Amino acid sequence: MQSGSTPAGAARPPGTLHVVATPIGNLGDLSPRALETLRNVAAVCAEDTRHTRQLLAHFGLERPLLALHQHNEDAQAAQLVARLLGGESLALVSDAGTPLVSDPGFRVVRAARAAGIRVSPVPGACAAIAALSVAGLPSDRFVFEGFLPAKASARRERLARLVSEPRTLIFYESAHRIDEALDDMAAAFGDDRPVVLARELTKLFETVLDGPLSEVRGKVATDANQRKGEFVVMVEGAGDDADAQVTEGRRLYAKLVEHLKPSQAAKLAAELSGAPRKALYGGE
Repeated sequence: MQSGSTPAGAARPPGTLHVVATPIGNLGDLSPRALETLRNVAAVCAEDTRHTRQLLAHFGLERPLLALHQHNEDAQAAQLVARLLGGESLALVSDAGTPLVSDPGFRVVRAARAAGIRVSPVPGACAAIAALSVAGLPSDRFVFEGFLPAKASARRERLARLVSEPRTLIFYESAHRIDEALDDMAAAFGDDRPVVLARELTKLFETVLDGPLSEVRGKVATDANQRKGEFVVMVEGAGDDADAQVTEGRRLYAKLVEHLKPSQAAKLAAELSGAPRKALYGGE
Protein backbone atom coordinates (compact mmCIF):
# COMPACT_ATOMS: atom_id res chain seq x y z
CA MET A 1 0.00 0.00 0.00
CA GLN A 2 1.34 3.45 -0.93
CA SER A 3 2.27 5.84 1.85
CA GLY A 4 -0.58 8.20 2.68
CA SER A 5 -3.22 6.22 0.79
CA THR A 6 -6.56 5.30 2.35
CA PRO A 7 -7.14 1.57 3.03
CA ALA A 8 -10.02 0.00 1.14
CA GLY A 9 -13.28 0.53 2.99
CA ALA A 10 -11.84 3.22 5.27
CA ALA A 11 -13.43 6.67 5.41
CA ARG A 12 -11.53 9.35 3.53
CA PRO A 13 -10.17 12.17 5.67
CA PRO A 14 -11.90 15.52 5.17
CA GLY A 15 -10.71 17.70 2.34
CA THR A 16 -9.46 21.28 2.60
CA LEU A 17 -11.28 24.46 1.67
CA HIS A 18 -8.71 26.67 -0.07
CA VAL A 19 -9.53 30.39 -0.10
CA VAL A 20 -7.68 31.54 -3.22
CA ALA A 21 -6.89 35.14 -4.13
CA THR A 22 -7.08 35.93 -7.86
CA PRO A 23 -5.84 38.97 -9.84
CA ILE A 24 -7.63 42.32 -9.56
CA GLY A 25 -6.60 43.15 -13.12
CA ASN A 26 -3.15 42.04 -14.20
CA LEU A 27 -3.29 38.26 -14.76
CA GLY A 28 0.42 38.05 -14.03
CA ASP A 29 -0.44 38.50 -10.36
CA LEU A 30 -1.90 34.99 -10.01
CA SER A 31 0.67 33.18 -7.88
CA PRO A 32 2.22 29.80 -8.79
CA ARG A 33 0.73 28.36 -5.59
CA ALA A 34 -2.74 29.59 -6.55
CA LEU A 35 -2.37 27.96 -9.97
CA GLU A 36 -1.31 24.67 -8.44
CA THR A 37 -4.20 24.76 -5.96
CA LEU A 38 -6.79 25.48 -8.67
CA ARG A 39 -5.33 22.68 -10.79
CA ASN A 40 -5.70 20.05 -8.04
CA VAL A 41 -9.03 20.73 -6.30
CA ALA A 42 -12.17 18.75 -7.07
CA ALA A 43 -14.11 21.92 -7.90
CA VAL A 44 -13.91 25.70 -7.76
CA CYS A 45 -16.61 27.71 -5.97
CA ALA A 46 -16.92 30.96 -7.92
CA GLU A 47 -18.86 34.18 -7.51
CA ASP A 48 -19.40 34.32 -11.29
CA THR A 49 -18.67 31.03 -13.05
CA ARG A 50 -18.40 32.74 -16.44
CA HIS A 51 -15.70 35.08 -15.21
CA THR A 52 -13.77 32.31 -13.45
CA ARG A 53 -14.04 30.00 -16.46
CA GLN A 54 -12.28 32.65 -18.54
CA LEU A 55 -9.56 32.99 -15.90
CA LEU A 56 -8.97 29.24 -15.76
CA ALA A 57 -8.97 28.97 -19.54
CA HIS A 58 -6.29 31.66 -19.77
CA PHE A 59 -4.01 29.40 -17.73
CA GLY A 60 -5.04 26.20 -19.52
CA LEU A 61 -7.04 24.86 -16.60
CA GLU A 62 -10.40 23.12 -16.73
CA ARG A 63 -12.13 22.45 -13.42
CA PRO A 64 -15.77 21.90 -12.42
CA LEU A 65 -17.28 25.21 -11.33
CA LEU A 66 -19.91 25.77 -8.62
CA ALA A 67 -21.79 29.08 -8.39
CA LEU A 68 -21.45 30.68 -4.97
CA HIS A 69 -22.86 34.17 -4.60
CA GLN A 70 -24.85 36.31 -2.16
CA HIS A 71 -28.17 34.84 -3.29
CA ASN A 72 -27.33 31.15 -2.80
CA GLU A 73 -24.55 31.05 -0.22
CA ASP A 74 -26.77 29.97 2.68
CA ALA A 75 -28.23 27.11 0.66
CA GLN A 76 -24.87 26.02 -0.76
CA ALA A 77 -22.94 26.02 2.51
CA ALA A 78 -24.31 22.69 3.80
CA GLN A 79 -23.75 20.96 0.46
CA LEU A 80 -20.18 22.18 0.21
CA VAL A 81 -19.41 21.12 3.77
CA ALA A 82 -20.77 17.66 2.96
CA ARG A 83 -18.42 17.37 0.00
CA LEU A 84 -15.48 18.52 2.10
CA LEU A 85 -16.33 16.03 4.84
CA GLY A 86 -16.50 13.37 2.15
CA GLY A 87 -12.85 13.96 1.30
CA GLU A 88 -13.00 16.45 -1.58
CA SER A 89 -10.88 19.58 -1.50
CA LEU A 90 -12.45 22.73 -2.91
CA ALA A 91 -11.25 26.19 -3.89
CA LEU A 92 -13.18 29.37 -3.13
CA VAL A 93 -12.59 32.38 -5.39
CA SER A 94 -14.27 35.73 -6.01
CA ASP A 95 -14.41 37.67 -9.26
CA ALA A 96 -11.20 39.47 -8.33
CA GLY A 97 -8.88 39.79 -5.37
CA THR A 98 -9.07 38.10 -2.00
CA PRO A 99 -12.38 36.30 -1.34
CA LEU A 100 -14.66 37.48 1.50
CA VAL A 101 -13.31 41.07 1.32
CA SER A 102 -16.61 42.71 0.27
CA ASP A 103 -17.39 39.44 -1.56
CA PRO A 104 -19.31 36.23 -0.75
CA GLY A 105 -17.80 33.31 1.14
CA PHE A 106 -18.04 34.16 4.83
CA ARG A 107 -20.88 31.72 5.56
CA VAL A 108 -19.14 28.83 3.80
CA VAL A 109 -15.88 29.47 5.65
CA ARG A 110 -17.70 29.68 8.98
CA ALA A 111 -19.65 26.49 8.29
CA ALA A 112 -16.48 24.64 7.24
CA ARG A 113 -14.60 25.70 10.36
CA ALA A 114 -17.55 24.76 12.57
CA ALA A 115 -17.45 21.28 11.00
CA GLY A 116 -13.76 20.91 11.82
CA ILE A 117 -12.64 21.25 8.20
CA ARG A 118 -9.28 22.82 7.45
CA VAL A 119 -9.61 26.21 5.76
CA SER A 120 -6.35 27.34 4.16
CA PRO A 121 -5.62 30.77 2.63
CA VAL A 122 -3.76 31.12 -0.65
CA PRO A 123 -2.77 34.81 -0.43
CA GLY A 124 -2.57 37.23 -3.31
CA ALA A 125 -4.02 40.45 -4.64
CA CYS A 126 -6.36 42.62 -2.55
CA ALA A 127 -7.46 45.99 -3.91
CA ALA A 128 -7.68 47.64 -0.48
CA ILE A 129 -4.15 46.70 0.56
CA ALA A 130 -2.69 47.40 -2.89
CA ALA A 131 -4.22 50.89 -2.81
CA LEU A 132 -3.08 51.61 0.74
CA SER A 133 0.48 50.60 -0.13
CA VAL A 134 0.79 53.45 -2.66
CA ALA A 135 -1.46 56.06 -1.02
CA GLY A 136 1.08 57.84 1.14
CA LEU A 137 -1.45 57.97 3.98
CA PRO A 138 -0.77 56.60 7.49
CA SER A 139 -0.88 52.81 7.09
CA ASP A 140 0.05 51.55 10.54
CA ARG A 141 -3.62 51.67 11.58
CA PHE A 142 -6.56 51.68 9.17
CA VAL A 143 -10.25 50.82 8.92
CA PHE A 144 -11.77 48.97 5.96
CA GLU A 145 -15.38 50.07 5.41
CA GLY A 146 -16.04 48.29 2.10
CA PHE A 147 -18.86 49.71 -0.02
CA LEU A 148 -20.89 52.58 1.39
CA PRO A 149 -24.69 52.22 1.30
CA ALA A 150 -26.29 52.95 -2.07
CA LYS A 151 -29.02 55.17 -0.59
CA ALA A 152 -27.90 58.72 0.04
CA SER A 153 -29.40 59.01 3.54
CA ALA A 154 -27.80 55.77 4.74
CA ARG A 155 -24.47 56.70 3.15
CA ARG A 156 -24.41 60.08 4.90
CA GLU A 157 -25.34 58.48 8.20
CA ARG A 158 -22.47 56.00 7.89
CA LEU A 159 -20.00 58.78 7.06
CA ALA A 160 -21.26 60.90 9.96
CA ARG A 161 -20.35 58.09 12.34
CA LEU A 162 -16.80 58.05 10.95
CA VAL A 163 -16.00 61.76 11.25
CA SER A 164 -14.01 61.30 14.47
CA GLU A 165 -12.25 58.10 13.38
CA PRO A 166 -8.48 58.71 13.78
CA ARG A 167 -7.37 55.84 11.53
CA THR A 168 -7.09 55.92 7.73
CA LEU A 169 -10.45 55.01 6.18
CA ILE A 170 -10.65 52.70 3.16
CA PHE A 171 -13.77 52.43 0.99
CA TYR A 172 -14.69 50.63 -2.22
CA GLU A 173 -16.90 52.55 -4.66
CA SER A 174 -18.47 51.98 -8.06
CA ALA A 175 -18.29 54.23 -11.12
CA HIS A 176 -21.94 55.29 -11.02
CA ARG A 177 -21.73 56.51 -7.40
CA ILE A 178 -18.22 57.95 -7.15
CA ASP A 179 -19.34 61.59 -7.60
CA GLU A 180 -22.04 61.34 -4.95
CA ALA A 181 -19.74 59.50 -2.55
CA LEU A 182 -17.02 62.15 -2.80
CA ASP A 183 -19.60 64.93 -2.33
CA ASP A 184 -20.92 63.27 0.81
CA MET A 185 -17.40 62.67 2.14
CA ALA A 186 -16.60 66.37 1.69
CA ALA A 187 -19.77 67.30 3.54
CA ALA A 188 -18.93 64.96 6.39
CA PHE A 189 -15.14 65.35 6.68
CA GLY A 190 -14.62 68.83 5.25
CA ASP A 191 -13.19 69.91 1.87
CA ASP A 192 -9.65 70.06 3.25
CA ARG A 193 -9.45 66.45 4.48
CA PRO A 194 -6.70 64.58 2.54
CA VAL A 195 -7.98 61.80 0.27
CA VAL A 196 -6.43 59.36 -2.20
CA LEU A 197 -8.47 57.89 -5.04
CA ALA A 198 -7.06 54.73 -6.64
CA ARG A 199 -8.76 53.67 -9.88
CA GLU A 200 -8.36 50.53 -12.01
CA LEU A 201 -5.39 49.23 -10.01
CA THR A 202 -2.99 46.95 -11.96
CA LYS A 203 -4.96 47.61 -15.18
CA LEU A 204 -4.05 49.61 -18.27
CA PHE A 205 -5.63 52.87 -17.07
CA GLU A 206 -4.46 52.70 -13.45
CA THR A 207 -4.69 56.14 -11.82
CA VAL A 208 -3.96 57.37 -8.30
CA LEU A 209 -5.17 60.89 -7.43
CA ASP A 210 -4.39 62.59 -4.14
CA GLY A 211 -5.01 65.91 -2.45
CA PRO A 212 -7.71 67.64 -0.39
CA LEU A 213 -11.22 66.33 -0.98
CA SER A 214 -12.17 69.54 -2.80
CA GLU A 215 -9.30 69.11 -5.28
CA VAL A 216 -9.89 65.41 -5.95
CA ARG A 217 -13.63 66.01 -6.34
CA GLY A 218 -12.85 68.64 -8.96
CA LYS A 219 -10.57 66.34 -10.93
CA VAL A 220 -13.20 63.61 -11.00
CA ALA A 221 -16.03 66.00 -11.88
CA THR A 222 -14.16 67.54 -14.84
CA ASP A 223 -12.69 64.35 -16.35
CA ALA A 224 -15.13 61.66 -17.48
CA ASN A 225 -12.30 59.11 -17.61
CA GLN A 226 -11.86 59.49 -13.86
CA ARG A 227 -15.44 58.31 -13.36
CA LYS A 228 -14.88 54.94 -15.06
CA GLY A 229 -13.76 51.64 -13.56
CA GLU A 230 -13.42 50.39 -10.00
CA PHE A 231 -12.34 52.64 -7.14
CA VAL A 232 -10.64 52.47 -3.77
CA VAL A 233 -11.14 55.69 -1.81
CA MET A 234 -8.85 56.34 1.15
CA VAL A 235 -9.46 59.21 3.55
CA GLU A 236 -6.94 60.35 6.13
CA GLY A 237 -8.22 59.87 9.66
CA ALA A 238 -9.21 62.71 11.96
CA GLY A 239 -6.02 62.19 13.94
CA ASP A 240 -5.70 61.76 17.68
CA ASP A 241 -5.03 65.49 18.08
CA ALA A 242 -7.90 66.73 15.89
CA ASP A 243 -9.90 69.72 17.08
CA ALA A 244 -12.69 68.03 19.03
CA GLN A 245 -15.15 70.88 18.46
CA VAL A 246 -14.70 70.92 14.69
CA THR A 247 -14.85 67.14 14.50
CA GLU A 248 -18.07 67.07 16.49
CA GLY A 249 -19.47 69.99 14.52
CA ARG A 250 -18.89 68.22 11.21
CA ARG A 251 -20.52 65.08 12.55
CA LEU A 252 -23.59 67.08 13.56
CA TYR A 253 -23.64 69.02 10.29
CA ALA A 254 -23.58 65.79 8.24
CA LYS A 255 -26.71 64.65 10.09
CA LEU A 256 -28.56 67.96 10.15
CA VAL A 257 -28.02 68.78 6.47
CA GLU A 258 -30.22 65.81 5.61
CA HIS A 259 -33.18 67.76 7.01
CA LEU A 260 -32.20 71.45 6.85
CA LYS A 261 -30.70 73.87 4.36
CA PRO A 262 -26.87 73.77 4.50
CA SER A 263 -26.64 77.25 6.05
CA GLN A 264 -29.21 76.36 8.72
CA ALA A 265 -27.54 73.01 9.42
CA ALA A 266 -24.15 74.69 9.81
CA LYS A 267 -25.53 77.36 12.15
CA LEU A 268 -27.19 74.80 14.42
CA ALA A 269 -24.21 72.42 14.36
CA ALA A 270 -21.90 75.31 15.27
CA GLU A 271 -24.14 76.34 18.18
CA LEU A 272 -24.32 72.78 19.51
CA SER A 273 -20.63 71.95 19.13
CA GLY A 274 -18.94 75.29 19.65
CA ALA A 275 -17.10 74.91 16.32
CA PRO A 276 -16.69 77.92 13.98
CA ARG A 277 -19.51 78.00 11.44
CA LYS A 278 -17.08 78.57 8.57
CA ALA A 279 -15.26 75.35 9.43
CA LEU A 280 -18.52 73.47 8.80
CA TYR A 281 -19.94 75.27 5.80
CA GLY A 282 -18.38 77.88 3.54
CA GLY A 283 -21.59 79.20 1.94
CA GLU A 284 -23.34 82.41 2.78
